[in-house]
This record gives sequence, structure tokens and C-alpha cells, in this order.
Amino acid sequence: MIPLLGLVGGVLLGLVWGPDVPLGLQPYLPIAVIAALDAVFGAVRAVLDGIFNDKVFVVSFLANVVVAAFIVFLGDQLGVGSQLSTGVVVVLGVRIFSNVASIRRHLFRA
Repeated sequence: MIPLLGLVGGVLLGLVWGPDVPLGLQPYLPIAVIAALDAVFGAVRAVLDGIFNDKVFVVSFLANVVVAAFIVFLGDQLGVGSQLSTGVVVVLGVRIFSNVASIRRHLFRA
């Protein structure tokens, strides 16, 4: 119940406050969000599998965001930022859909 209240509170705070993302960080935000979603869906799957560990979740969440942002940064430095961004989105997208499929199988016993 407390995590749900934290989520609702965070969303409301974001809507009211409306923070601006600095121009230099804007290319990294969508990748960071997708990496964070991958960790969240992985955590939901782990809860349903009965193997959730909060320390693993926090490390996975932070590592996913940092590594994804680093890959995009490296791509920008090499002049191939959009290609590496696309690669990160594809890889994390596949992981997200895989986790969602597993969650669906757990919930609907299918």
C-alpha cells in the first residue's frame, strides 16, 4: 500500500511541479525511462515468481539506467547516437515484452 501511495504522490508532484529537463540531458531521458520500466516489469515478474529481492531490484534499476545512458552517451561521442539508442530501445523492449508475457501467464494461468 505504501509503494502505491508513493507512486501516486510522485506522479501528482510531477504534474503540479512540472520539472524541466535540461537540454543536454533530453536525449538520455527516454532511454532512462525505458531502462527503468525494464527493471520495474522484471520486479513484478520476480514477485509473481516468488523470488523478489529488494536489493537486487534497486541495483538492477540503477544499473539499467546508468548502462543505458552510458551506451547512448558513447554513441553520441562516436557520432552514432541514434543507432545505439535504437539498439538499446530494441533490447530493452524485447525484455519488457518478455516480462509482460510472463506476468500475463501468471495472472491468467495461460
